[in-house]
Amino acid sequence: MTSIAFYHCIDEERPFAEQWAAEHDVHVECFPFELHEDTLHTVEGFDGISYKQRSAPSNDPDFYRRLSAYGIRQIAIRSAGYDTIDLKTAAENGIRVTNVPSYSPSAVAELTLTHIMRLIRHVPQFDERATNHDFSVKGLISREISELTVGIIGVGRIGSTVARIFHALGAQVLGNDIAPNHELDGILTWVSKDELLARADVITMHTYLDASTRHLMDASRFAQMKPTAYFVNNSRGGVVDTPALIDALDNHVIAGAAIDVLEGEATLFGHTLPADQPTGHPYYDALNAMPNVVITPHIAFFTDVAVKNMVCQSLDDALAILNGGTSPHEIAPYDNLAHTR
Repeated sequence: MTSIAFYHCIDEERPFAEQWAAEHDVHVECFPFELHEDTLHTVEGFDGISYKQRSAPSNDPDFYRRLSAYGIRQIAIRSAGYDTIDLKTAAENGIRVTNVPSYSPSAVAELTLTHIMRLIRHVPQFDERATNHDFSVKGLISREISELTVGIIGVGRIGSTVARIFHALGAQVLGNDIAPNHELDGILTWVSKDELLARADVITMHTYLDASTRHLMDASRFAQMKPTAYFVNNSRGGVVDTPALIDALDNHVIAGAAIDVLEGEATLFGHTLPADQPTGHPYYDALNAMPNVVITPHIAFFTDVAVKNMVCQSLDDALAILNGGTSPHEIAPYDNLAHTR
């Protein structure tokens, strides 16, 4: 019987993995831990791998040779992002990699809407006042969505869903992408990054993380934004120079921010830490102390529809490759360097 090691399985994934295994007559072993150097030995005896984790399995290229020595020929990543994998080295060792590029654009887009609504309606500030029994409204009047210009950087599956939502709500929508989808021409206006940053009241990021997008939003980019504008990142933490974001907020260069992803989040998100002391994360504590910042712990994907799709599609792809077939979600070895959508 074909067997697949299913790493970093959370409780919400297990029923979908077990149901898929029964339907396909495949043994799927759900491990609660991630795949790293200290757990590499657990792949012994398995034909394939499915995983979702916030950090790379290893920074040692030899890791992939050792995976190959165990007989592993594929890795199915249960996420859209694949920056945790060294695709070139994996390919050099005969390991094919797939991702789940479209588990649920609506899930991420809906959290983006939630973040933006919390920012423009000053919900964090009202929450802070309420904890002190201050129920006044002075100084926190809001603008309505129909008054706003929303700028989207990265208009792929998720970004286009965000565009449709805000267009339907009456906002003017601007888009920037390396490959504009002109089917959206009636929904948004395609502009340069410079124009988008200068005009938008809200800027939301929906790009992949690779060499071309790392720290795409730096101090110079934040300086281009309006001082009344809000910044949202539900893509990857590394697309933002986080110290530059903190400085922009501290110095009132921008009005506020909402983030679901954060550089170095692997040591923080997904863990339960003591409530009576700082987290020790180099950026989180500073951001969390700001009343104009919304932080969620990488939950944009976390809906029942999205989790089911991530589990089943990754296992479908793993089985297809293990059976000698192909997958439309296979990632080319050069994509770590060139892919931006």
